Amino acid sequence: MQLIVFGATGQVGSQLVKQALWRGHSVKAYGRNVYEMDIENDKLEKIKGGLFDAGDILHAVKGCDAVLSAIGGAFDGSDKARSLGMKTIVAQMQKAAVKRIVALGNMSILNFDEHSLIIDQKDYPEEYLPVGNEHRKAYNALKDSPLDWTFVCSPDIINDGPTGNYITARDYPPQPNLNRINAGDLAQFMLNELERNEFVKSRVGISAV
Repeated sequence: MQLIVFGATGQVGSQLVKQALWRGHSVKAYGRNVYEMDIENDKLEKIKGGLFDAGDILHAVKGCDAVLSAIGGAFDGSDKARSLGMKTIVAQMQKAAVKRIVALGNMSILNFDEHSLIIDQKDYPEEYLPVGNEHRKAYNALKDSPLDWTFVCSPDIINDGPTGNYITARDYPPQPNLNRINAGDLAQFMLNELERNEFVKSRVGISAV
């Protein structure tokens, strides 16, 4: 497949690029600092661009089979990278007739029960609300679109490679939930999901075991 990775220079994004290349995919790595990546491969194209540049994103996603998003951003959510970035990606994917996206969010957007999300609970830490609400807006942009999306809701991320030792659940945190996951395992799951399509139009809880 021809894939594009947004947020390609981050912990998870760089793992996505490496593992996608290992699997034989062609990869476009998109971001502001992609030329600083130490990954070189004949199947890798580095594209310098911003998340709010609609024209650049449209040009980049054209011809791709699927999109992988590991967008990061400020902890206080002030840069709007996650919310407005996702909104831009979703809009340009539709213009380019690209349907499939697997995107990274965080576990606050998973269900607490049938009627509410984790982020909406009274004991949810106030200092995490700004970034949580950024992820909520990104999720809503996907949910309200006609795309075939999967939103992977991550716990704390450890900057380490894949182990294959993790569990998942649809729309809820998995049980048991250790509240941590390796960046490499997130990338492994996201690429597996692209190939297997088990969680289309769903959120996914994930945890190391």
